[in-house]
Amino acid sequence: MPRKVIITVALTGNVPTKEMTPHLPVTPQEIADQAYACWKEGAAVAHIHARDDKGLPTSSVDVYRQIMECLAGKKDCDIITQLSTGGRAGNSALERGQMICLAPEMASLATGSSNFPAKANLNDPDTISHLNSEMAKYNVKPEIEVFDAAMLHNAVHMASKGVLSAPLQFNFVLGVPGSLPATPKNLFYLYESLPAECTWTVTAIGRRQVELAAMALALGGNVRVGLEDNVFYDYEKKSLATNVDLVKRVRNIALAMGLEIADAQEARRMLSLPTKN
Repeated sequence: MPRKVIITVALTGNVPTKEMTPHLPVTPQEIADQAYACWKEGAAVAHIHARDDKGLPTSSVDVYRQIMECLAGKKDCDIITQLSTGGRAGNSALERGQMICLAPEMASLATGSSNFPAKANLNDPDTISHLNSEMAKYNVKPEIEVFDAAMLHNAVHMASKGVLSAPLQFNFVLGVPGSLPATPKNLFYLYESLPAECTWTVTAIGRRQVELAAMALALGGNVRVGLEDNVFYDYEKKSLATNVDLVKRVRNIALAMGLEIADAQEARRMLSLPTKN
């Protein structure tokens, strides 16, 4: 039986703006509408960032609640919700984790610090502990965000101490300037460092998005795409992408490799999430 592949769509992020691409969803309704459109094309997970009324990144629980409500209004859509606790939208652990009380199915958890182009991506032990505790409190599965190799190894160490619950879900984010470059060698190192009985996804920032997506699929992994990670569709950066375009492309690559696309319910089983009726 062909292997199932989970496609995650990262719709908005913290960095892209409407000035960079008019296709970027910013309002809660735009974000929900694009999540729905991507779900219809095969995305099983929506990685969600929020923006305030000025289009700036925010960790506001009220804005995240609006997004969740807009998604809930799409009655036939069962896409998995994964909310971001990333540091760019809020500095303190309390601020960054305030939306976890909405009990999404998943949330991001960076298990170490790294560099972004203009600032540090700080995740000190107390911040990691607070965010992880909040996720456990509300039965939210963490996705371990790996910008540098130490984050993977720290997550494995935390699991060995019972702080994180197996099976772990990793997302390798490669190509952020200042962090681990998007190269096949780096991806293979992370792949070889994975613990047993885990699931994993690859996010490639920049020109090697297609190359590393295909490599992840060949190695047994899953793929994240979206405007958060790449606003251009092509290698030469001449054509702007849409979230739907990026989902369709990785779906077609997977199908051409003889793989099948996991729907949201299948993805829940693969990620050890409760299934929905």
